[in-house]
Amino acid sequence: MKKPFLFVLLIMIVSCKQEPKELKTGNYRATLMINDSLDLPFNFEVTTAKSLKIYNADEVILVNDINYAHDSVYIKMPVFEGFIIAKISNGDNLQGFFKNETLSRVVPFEAEANNTIRFEVTNPEYNGNITGNWETVFSPNTKEDTYIAKGIFNQVANKVSGTFRTTTGDYRYLEGVMQGDQLKLSTFDGSHAFLFTAKVSDSTMEGIFYSGNHWKEPFIAKRNDYFELPDEDQLTFLKEGYDKVSFSFPDASGIQISLEDTRFKNKVVLIQIMGTWCPNCLDESKFYSEYYKNNQDKAVEFIALAFEYAKTPEAAFKNIARLKENVGIKYPVLLAQYGSSSKTEAQEKLPMIDHILSYPTTIYIDKAGKVRKIHTGFNGPATGDKFTQFKAEFNFFIDDLLNE
Repeated sequence: MKKPFLFVLLIMIVSCKQEPKELKTGNYRATLMINDSLDLPFNFEVTTAKSLKIYNADEVILVNDINYAHDSVYIKMPVFEGFIIAKISNGDNLQGFFKNETLSRVVPFEAEANNTIRFEVTNPEYNGNITGNWETVFSPNTKEDTYIAKGIFNQVANKVSGTFRTTTGDYRYLEGVMQGDQLKLSTFDGSHAFLFTAKVSDSTMEGIFYSGNHWKEPFIAKRNDYFELPDEDQLTFLKEGYDKVSFSFPDASGIQISLEDTRFKNKVVLIQIMGTWCPNCLDESKFYSEYYKNNQDKAVEFIALAFEYAKTPEAAFKNIARLKENVGIKYPVLLAQYGSSSKTEAQEKLPMIDHILSYPTTIYIDKAGKVRKIHTGFNGPATGDKFTQFKAEFNFFIDDLLNE
C-alpha cells in the first residue's frame, strides 16, 4: 500500500487531538464480526511496539510490519495482502477493521487486552470426545458446490485442535472448544478467517463453515476412522497425446523463463502452480524452499507459476517479492496471470493439462523433460501424520527420479 493512502485511512478513524499511542505488550483476544450475532475469535501477543505473534493451535505467525499515527495502529500481515487498521482506545483495547482491498472485503475487528481466552466457555461441561477422523461433506444438498473432506481432531478436556483435509488442501490450524454438544473452531492467518460451528453427537456432527463475513456453507460429518480421500496423485493429468508441458512467463525483471532454459536441462524439475494469496501454497512454498536450500548439490530445480488476483502486474510482482522475502524462496517465481485467480483462465495458460483443480498443484518432470506425476493440493503441517507421510514420499520419489 502507498504511504499517502495509508495515512488517509488512518485519518478517517483517528482523533488528531489525542497524543500518539502504541500497542501495550501482552496478550490480546481479537474478534472479527461475522454477522450481528456471531464473532470469529483469535489470539495474539504483542511482544514489542513493532512486533506481535498470532496464535492458531501449534502455529505462530510473526508480524513485524506495524505503524502508528496518532491513536491508531496499522498492522500489515506477513506475505498476504490483508491488514488490520484500528483505533487504540482507553484501556489499550482496539477497534477497527480487517481489510483486503483488492477483494473489496472489510470485516469489523476488535481486540481486548490482557485476555488469553479464544472461545468463552460459559458451561465447562462437555459431552464425549471428538478425537479421531470424521468423514465430512460440505454443501451436502447441492450438486455443483458439494465436496468431501476428512476431519482430523484431537480433544483434551474441552480444548480441540485439528483441521479439515480436502482433495485440494487443508483448512490449516484450527483451534477451539467443545461446550456441551457444541463445537467451535477458528483460525486467522492474515489471508483467511475461518469459523466452524457444529452440533455434535457421539458419531455425527452438523454445522456451518464461515469464511469471513462473505461466505458460509453447511457441512455434515460422521465418525469413520477408515475414511480416506482420493489419492492426490490421481486427480490431475496431462491430456491425451501429451507427455510434456511448455510455457514462457516473465520474472520480476521482465525476463521470459521457460523449461527450454539451460538451467533446467538434464534436471528433475518441479513446477508449482500457486498464488501468493493462498495459505496452502504458503505452506508448500516453505517446504519446497527448505528442500531447495538443503539440496543444492542435487540436480533438482523448482519453478513457481503465480496466478494472482492483483489488478496490475506491478501489484502482483510486489506480492511475489513479499512472499519470496518472507519465506526465503531462491527459485524463480514467474507471473503466469494477474487480475484473476480463476482456475478456468489458468487452464488456458497450460492447455496440455486436463484441468486445474487446485492451488497449489505440482507437476513433477524427469531429467528427460517428461511429466511423471501431477500432485493436486498440499497437506500442510496442520495435518500431522499426513504431512509426515507426504514428506517421506516426496523425498523417495525425487531420489528415484534423480537416480534414473
